[in-house]
Amino acid sequence: MDNTRTADTFSQLSQEKILKIMNMVKNKEVSIEGALHLAQKEVYAEKDPQDLLTGSQFNFIIYKYKHYRWQKRILQLDFSSRTIFNIEKGTIRKQFPFSQVRGCEDSERRRFSILFHGRQHYELEAVSLEDKRKIIYLLSRVTQSNSYKRPVESWPGRAAECDVIHEGLLDLQQNTLTSTEWVKCLAELREGELTLYSLGHRSPAATIALAAGSLGLSRDSACSSFSLHTRDQHYLLRVPLSVQSSSPEAAGRLQREWLSLLERHCRPGRAAALPSSEDRSSPEADYEEFVLPLPEQREESAPFGGGSARSSLSEPAEPAEGRAAPAAAPPPALGRAQVPPAPPAPPQPCSVPAAAKRTKAFHWDLVPLDKIQKSVWGSCDPCKRKIDVCRLCEQFQIQDTAVLLGSEPPVNQHILLDRKVAHNFNIFLKSFRVKPSELKDKLFIIHEESGGLTDEQITALRRYLPTAKDAERYLSFKGPCSELHVVDQFMLEMCKIPQLGQRLDLLLSVRELPESIRDLEPLITQNIQASKQLQSSPKFVAVLEYILAMGNHLNEKAGKEVAKGFRLSSLAKLSLLRGRDRTFTLLHALVEQILSHQPELATFPQELTEFEAVPDASMKGLSAEVDVLKKELENLIQCRRLLKPKASKATTQESQFCKELKDLIQKYEGDLSQLSKRCEEMKKLYSNVLVRFGEPADLDSQELFGWISSFICEFRKACAEVTP
Repeated sequence: MDNTRTADTFSQLSQEKILKIMNMVKNKEVSIEGALHLAQKEVYAEKDPQDLLTGSQFNFIIYKYKHYRWQKRILQLDFSSRTIFNIEKGTIRKQFPFSQVRGCEDSERRRFSILFHGRQHYELEAVSLEDKRKIIYLLSRVTQSNSYKRPVESWPGRAAECDVIHEGLLDLQQNTLTSTEWVKCLAELREGELTLYSLGHRSPAATIALAAGSLGLSRDSACSSFSLHTRDQHYLLRVPLSVQSSSPEAAGRLQREWLSLLERHCRPGRAAALPSSEDRSSPEADYEEFVLPLPEQREESAPFGGGSARSSLSEPAEPAEGRAAPAAAPPPALGRAQVPPAPPAPPQPCSVPAAAKRTKAFHWDLVPLDKIQKSVWGSCDPCKRKIDVCRLCEQFQIQDTAVLLGSEPPVNQHILLDRKVAHNFNIFLKSFRVKPSELKDKLFIIHEESGGLTDEQITALRRYLPTAKDAERYLSFKGPCSELHVVDQFMLEMCKIPQLGQRLDLLLSVRELPESIRDLEPLITQNIQASKQLQSSPKFVAVLEYILAMGNHLNEKAGKEVAKGFRLSSLAKLSLLRGRDRTFTLLHALVEQILSHQPELATFPQELTEFEAVPDASMKGLSAEVDVLKKELENLIQCRRLLKPKASKATTQESQFCKELKDLIQKYEGDLSQLSKRCEEMKKLYSNVLVRFGEPADLDSQELFGWISSFICEFRKACAEVTP
């Protein structure tokens, strides 16, 4: 052991914690190496508080089982918005707030599951064990932040933020078909979960979601063991053997203490809320909160600035920090930037009786005052947009008749491999037309058309990589290979291939990188062009001025304050405000006003051709994709260095493989560099768009562009209905 490193580690701990660890060594509860690990873990915990994660984003390549195959995704844990995103080819497919996360379950090999409140769990597979440990660690921080703060019982003086209810050393049983061994772990009990850290590793060896299982006491009480059962896993734990041999009374006391705490915090598994019929038909059904269009009468009684209709990527019901709350603009006397008040629309003679001039309010989302001056709203002049107020009042006056509100519907041969893994591997091998002896040569062929493995075969082989225990068991086999089951023959051959995991990762990355770059290039270009068109479309700004003038006139007649600017999310509400004629909406009124006074503005969609269809990808998703591609290229370079043979020992096949690989990496570096530059250009242009329209800095383009695309589609439909 490095004495300098040991001294430095212990010097960063308090005397109380040092004494605690030393007593554990004295009582033979932990070895000297284990004591150093505990000390390093304490230092790590103190240097990694929850607030250091705030504002951070973590992107991981994962595979999700859907439609009978594993599909590649990006899992993003965003601690700034406290949201988990499921991203596919730059498009955000799903998003889940941290508050929905109930726990995380560790499964065999690289698989794990994210447990949610009120929806089906996510069964995922990481691309490596290292990524899996990182994801599980980050998810444990998410569940900790969701837990109630509890007093610390085990380590006096521990910061309350750690939220550790109890901790201590336990042995975890790990079973195979040929052996059983106990691994010493540091167990930490928190609200709703038990985390086991294998000594020598900083990341969790297992994270047990207590809310998903029930506690059962092992029959062999003499060895101070007990078990935990979850939906998919069985964990057998015991008090360390050193404690049992030195003090049976202390071992029994520790066992009773753990059982008492676990029984107190282990909630019986409750049936998750049943999804709707639509959810049951789609395993990945949306669970984000939707705000549904309200009937006319509900619009009248809703508070000013109520919820808006949203796409599948809806915002939370409550305004996120930094976003504009849909409420009336506060007076400028509160120390904010002074903005000239927007003059109301010029009044026009109207023959509508005074008693009928009270109109429905348009519940739009307002732009904050501090964003007005730098946006188009600072120079916006709705007075120059002539509107027919008589027609507007006639269509949107409040009716006196009362309307009742209805409620809305709501193998016989012995196999050395683990039985479950062997069963799945055997199914794969039935369609794998490669002999075990041919596998190594296949790994030196980069492209499939040259005789190499297919992408699906590489992905499947990575899923069944032998573990360290598998390698030890197979390499110690002394019998003839022909006597082994075909599953064992393949596993034995895989154990003999050095750096097999890195070789498979390298082949898959070489295949996927150019395809990913080709997929992202048009999506980034589309977002760049969309941002440029929004920056240079005067007709679209003029249409917004018409909407501002009409909305202010309605709200003024409804007793509401006038606004200086509205968020583009309000465009989706135009078709929700219905007039006296139920088929006539505020969007139809907008079309009428424009065709009557400035018909040339009706051609504004010609300036926004990129919005003919909803843009396929989001700024957030595309940035995450490029970030992951950079990491993949770095891993590819590292794998090449690791696998590069010495020149004196390299075969002709290996030399040709390395030369071809070097040329491909150089090409990918150039392509990815250009893609990164385009991505930075895209983010800069989109940032300017957000400033131009007074939108929040964290608003994703998939939402903003979706609002505009839907508005253009609805505008054209309304034009066809209004035009004779």
